[in-house]
Amino acid sequence: MSLQVEKMEKNMAKLTIEVSAEDLDKAMERAYQKQKSKITLPGFRKGKAPRKMIERMYGKGVFMEDAVNALVPEHYSKALDECDLEIVSQPDINVTQMEPGKALIFTAEVAVKPEVTLGEYKGVEVPKAEITVTDEEVDAEVKKEQEKNSRTVTVEDRAAAKDDIVTIDFEGFTDGVAFEGGKGTDYPLTLGSGTFIPGFEDQLIGANTGDHVEVKVTFPEEYQAKELAGKEAVFQCDVKKIEAKELPELDDDFAKDVSEFDTLAEYKESLKKNLTEKKEKEAATEKENAAIDKVIENAQMDIPELMIQSQARQMMDDFGRRMQSQGLSMDQYFQFTGMTAEKMLEDMKPQALKRIQTRLVLEKVAEVENIQPSEEEVEAEIAKMAEAYKMEADKIKELLGDAELDQMKKDMAVQKAVTVIAEAAKEV
Repeated sequence: MSLQVEKMEKNMAKLTIEVSAEDLDKAMERAYQKQKSKITLPGFRKGKAPRKMIERMYGKGVFMEDAVNALVPEHYSKALDECDLEIVSQPDINVTQMEPGKALIFTAEVAVKPEVTLGEYKGVEVPKAEITVTDEEVDAEVKKEQEKNSRTVTVEDRAAAKDDIVTIDFEGFTDGVAFEGGKGTDYPLTLGSGTFIPGFEDQLIGANTGDHVEVKVTFPEEYQAKELAGKEAVFQCDVKKIEAKELPELDDDFAKDVSEFDTLAEYKESLKKNLTEKKEKEAATEKENAAIDKVIENAQMDIPELMIQSQARQMMDDFGRRMQSQGLSMDQYFQFTGMTAEKMLEDMKPQALKRIQTRLVLEKVAEVENIQPSEEEVEAEIAKMAEAYKMEADKIKELLGDAELDQMKKDMAVQKAVTVIAEAAKEV
């Protein structure tokens, strides 16, 4: 394998990777061995046709695609080990030559970690936070606890209202034809939750148990299922059950049930203290964020678009994993919300850019200030990990490779850089 590296504008680079004709042929032979059992040629038993006969029948490149798909990631990985670039994006791969008997040539355009030029980062001015807790905020916390301690009761003497939970069977139709994914059975829907397409839940308000309701909606123009985007639809719904929340009385007995206090007044005072502490922590975080925003504003860096795209994709993947942990696939999420993968990715780009800028300036501050965690701090962090994973600290050390340990130290240095910036910031 040979590698050429071309540095481009805006912190981009192009790697041109050449894989020998011999290696390409070996990969094609492996593809032939893998696929031959599925290929039948006249005059040969299934799986016994020679490679040359198959290539004569289907063309010399019949095994090329599988060979290239195997060679590109393998040799791109080798190229990363050889070059001295700090690559911060997924590659944009383009195969420029793939012919039997010739070398395989492909390019990989990648984003390279941008250099940061810091401006003022100590003593930046940030707004001073005013910390007050109102009676209304305390009452809102009491209301939350009241909601948590509510019980669900079946409603039989009235129609469905906002905030009720209705259990429905439904099926959706466009132009009189049922569409895929538009059917559900025994589905619990909280009216007013905004879970379904806009307008759907409102039309169930006023329905009684046993009613059949025809719900008419229009799918959003940017709906993820293109065949439904912008279309009018009719959902045939059967209301099978209506449930409502029954709230406990707000009195001293309630306070005893939900807390360690004997009276509602004492409970509210405790909530006020907790809210004050929470606001103080939030104010400290806001000060940190405001100071970092100023440091970013004062710094100079050129972030490549491919780096932003990679960060946004990672964020969307993280979101998908969180949804999955809650029992909801991304396809279901898109269907219920009308969001699309493309729009979500585009919407996440500003946040992705902010994350990148924040990390880069903090790493630069850590470098300039020569911030490094001490051995004691590293040991303490490993001890925390050991406690979280219910493992021995020595076992954690064994499992942590050099790269993971270095990353952990970088993360600790970055957090120390946050403290340096925040403590030097001036509140005005």
